Amino acid sequence: MTGPRELPATLRAGPTEPALPAQPDATLGIADGIAWLTLSRPDRGNALSAAMVETLLAAVGRACADRSVHTLALTGAGRHFCTGFDLGGLESATEGDLLLRFVRIETLLDALWRAPIRTVAIARGRAWGAGADLLAACDRRIATPDASFRFPGAAFGIVLGTRRLAERVGTDRARTWIAQGTTLAATEAAAAGLVGEVLEPPPGAPGTEAPGTGWLLHAIGPPPAIDRDTLAAIRSASRPAAGPGGDALADADLAALVRSASRPGLTARILAYREAVRTSSPPAPREH
Repeated sequence: MTGPRELPATLRAGPTEPALPAQPDATLGIADGIAWLTLSRPDRGNALSAAMVETLLAAVGRACADRSVHTLALTGAGRHFCTGFDLGGLESATEGDLLLRFVRIETLLDALWRAPIRTVAIARGRAWGAGADLLAACDRRIATPDASFRFPGAAFGIVLGTRRLAERVGTDRARTWIAQGTTLAATEAAAAGLVGEVLEPPPGAPGTEAPGTGWLLHAIGPPPAIDRDTLAAIRSASRPAAGPGGDALADADLAALVRSASRPGLTARILAYREAVRTSSPPAPREH
C-alpha cells in the first residue's frame, strides 16, 4: 500500500479565522483508491465554519473527479467527528450571511449524497447537527462506542438534512429525534439504522490514527466489487423517484432549507440557541 498523496494546498486549506492558528481546516489524501478527507479543526470540535465548508466541497469534488478513487472516507481529527454549525462570530453576521452558509452546507450534503463513488463516515465523539447530517449523507456509517448523535437545528428553525435522515431511519423516528432534540448513543443509532456498525478503535489518544492505517482500513472494508460507473448507476437507480440523480428531491431539500432559514429572526434564534447551550448541558445519550 502506498502512502496518501495530498491535495494541493489551494484545495487542502481554506481561509482560517483570525482567532485560530493558521492551519488547514480539512485535508485530503489519496492512496490505493481511497480518498481520506479529514476534518481538521479539533480545537473547535471540527465545527463547520464558512471557510471549512468551501474546503470540504472542493475536496469532495476533487475526490469524485479522480478516476482512481472508489471510496471517499470522512474522519475527524481530535475527540469529535463534527459538532455541527460553527456558532462563533454570529454577532457580526447578517441573516443573508447565515442563509448562504446553510445553503452551502446543504450543497455539501447533497454532493456527498449523490457522489458517484462509495462514501464512508467514521464518527467518534460528537456527530451533532450538521455533523450528524454529514454522517447520514454517507453510504457506510461507522461509529466508535463513545460516539453520540444529535439533530438540534430545528431548535433555531432550520430544516436541514431531514429527508436524508428519514430515508435512513424512517419518517416517524426522524421527526421525533428532530422535534425533541434527542441525543443518541452509538448503540441506539446503530439499532435504528443511522449507524451501520459500532467498532472499537485501538488503544491510544482519540483521533490520532493516520489515514490509511489498519484500523481505519478495517472500518471501511474491502473495495466495491463493481466498477465505479456501475456503482454510480446503481446508486442513482436506487434513489426514491424523481429520475436519475433525484434532482427534484435535491431541489426540494434546498427549497425546504431556504424557506426555513429565510423566516425573519434567524440570527436572534441562533443566538438564543447558543446561549441556551452555554447555560445548560444536553441530556446524556440514551442507552438500551
